[in-house]
Amino acid sequence: MSRPSVRAEASARRAYCKNGPVTRASLDKQPHEVASMFDDVAERYDLTNDVLSLGQDRRWRKEVAKAVDARPAQKVLDLAAGTGTSSLPFARTGAYVVPCDFSQGMLQVGKQRQPWLPYTAGDATRLPFKDGTFDAVTISFGLRNVQDTDAALREMHRVTRPGGRIVICEFSHPTLAPFRTVYTEYLMRALPPIARAVSSSPDAYVYLAESIRAWPDQPALAERLGEAGWSRVAWRNLSGGIVALHRGFKES
Repeated sequence: MSRPSVRAEASARRAYCKNGPVTRASLDKQPHEVASMFDDVAERYDLTNDVLSLGQDRRWRKEVAKAVDARPAQKVLDLAAGTGTSSLPFARTGAYVVPCDFSQGMLQVGKQRQPWLPYTAGDATRLPFKDGTFDAVTISFGLRNVQDTDAALREMHRVTRPGGRIVICEFSHPTLAPFRTVYTEYLMRALPPIARAVSSSPDAYVYLAESIRAWPDQPALAERLGEAGWSRVAWRNLSGGIVALHRGFKES
């Protein structure tokens, strides 16, 4: 994994539609509107992600499971867990995993599919757990949808036990310029029509595409992890930097 070496400032276009659904990226996200957006896509969310990522999401989740390295009897908090698909690999290890999400629609679909998982409604900036509860906290493709990223990173630090770890899997910035251009074109041109064909709420995926473009790059996110109290922060690129896997530890 690479380590941050320079300070990188994240930039974003702040276009927020107050009178309708969220359709453009903003770092000043309104939680109730983002939650409603995910409620609308809950039923076909996993299928849509599989199609839009060309099946790569399954590989990315396997890498997350390896990085989290859940063990029997450990407690794992899976934030932005949606329908709970991301939680299953941790449960299979014998760990006690808590899928947590702020979208009631996502949680309801998950409860229908895996009723034995302890689905919990929660805001990443105000987690309903005691200090030092979990051995590991992970969030995949959800941190950029949180209204206050820094507050969420601090909250995840609070609920992690000393010696515990955080693993973040999030869309990032491709490292090769020519590939970055092609990828951006895919996000803004190809993704919306594909989303219209397979999703019940294509506007949600226009928002997601723009939120990816607005998200900090790998060194910038690593720096923010350090500022939130995490130590030994490092990252690893997946699929040429389309996705980055960040990891950190809570010192005892």
